[in-house]
Amino acid sequence: MDTAVSTSEQLRSRGSLFRPVIGLWSRFLNLILDLVDTLMAPIQRRLGVQRMAYVFVLPNLLIFGIFILFPMLLNFYYAFTGGTALFPEDRPFVGTANLSAIFTCDNFLEPNSCREDLFWRAAFNTAGYVVFEVGLVIVVSLAVAIVLNRKIIARGFFRSVFFYPVLLSPVVVALIWKWILQRDGLLNAFIVGLGGEPINFLISSDWARVWVILISVWSQMGFYTLILLAGLQAIPRELYEAADIDGANGVASFRFVTLPLLMPTMLVVLVLSLIRAVQVFDQVFAFTGGGPGTSTLYMVQYIYNTAFSNQTREYGLAAAASLLLAAVLFIFTLINLRLGGAGRVNN
Repeated sequence: MDTAVSTSEQLRSRGSLFRPVIGLWSRFLNLILDLVDTLMAPIQRRLGVQRMAYVFVLPNLLIFGIFILFPMLLNFYYAFTGGTALFPEDRPFVGTANLSAIFTCDNFLEPNSCREDLFWRAAFNTAGYVVFEVGLVIVVSLAVAIVLNRKIIARGFFRSVFFYPVLLSPVVVALIWKWILQRDGLLNAFIVGLGGEPINFLISSDWARVWVILISVWSQMGFYTLILLAGLQAIPRELYEAADIDGANGVASFRFVTLPLLMPTMLVVLVLSLIRAVQVFDQVFAFTGGGPGTSTLYMVQYIYNTAFSNQTREYGLAAAASLLLAAVLFIFTLINLRLGGAGRVNN
């Protein structure tokens, strides 16, 4: 009995300690609410209740205009100007000279014959990266989502584990894997422990391309797995039960039930992964720096190097390259959306 009384007294004493803090916080919130009401009440009386939505949207529109729309318009202007000056008023208008420089080639399949050979090397590298990275990330994410959608032991734990790499910064991911793959790194220590010879993963062009793709898949698959898992959980279980009654096995159920109903979600994953793959930069820049040589030089890094890293500071050429990249992304997105719409109509 004495113990219960002492415990209740301790709780009351602790509550009395927090009471001033709670009161101070309550007064602070009331002050903020009074200030908001003082500022918004005249605006609401003048505009009306229905038009107040524009007032709340206005800050987002200003941020979008200043940090997204204005740089896009400025980039479009830079693409048709020349010189090394940074300010627009100091840059002479050159028309399509920057685009002509990019497309000056004897043979587009041979980058060495092009005036801007680095652009075409970056373009071919990006095309190969997109094909293998997007294809692999979709296959792996779908396989993992199907497994995690089943009743397995510690399913919640594994769902969170696969998503953890998404939370890491791309630069952190690159530095971790760079430490693992360097000549005296963790992976080579394991290989030497098994009696093998250390491999120069970061010096070999072929190994660098392979590891750039694998690391990208490892770091991003959790995000796409989560999307596909949500799509799988939206499929009614009754359809699988009906397929079982009709004698369909697992492969047939996947082909005729899961895949058709998952196609809209797959389209979302395809578009997102495609855009992200084409715009790859920070992770590869921290991992290989575009090397060895130009084996992992991709389009965004080419644009960055052209505008900021080279001594020439060719802002116009970099802006023209970014316009071409944006046009390719726009075309690919339209094709994917058109194919997705055609697939829904046929279904």
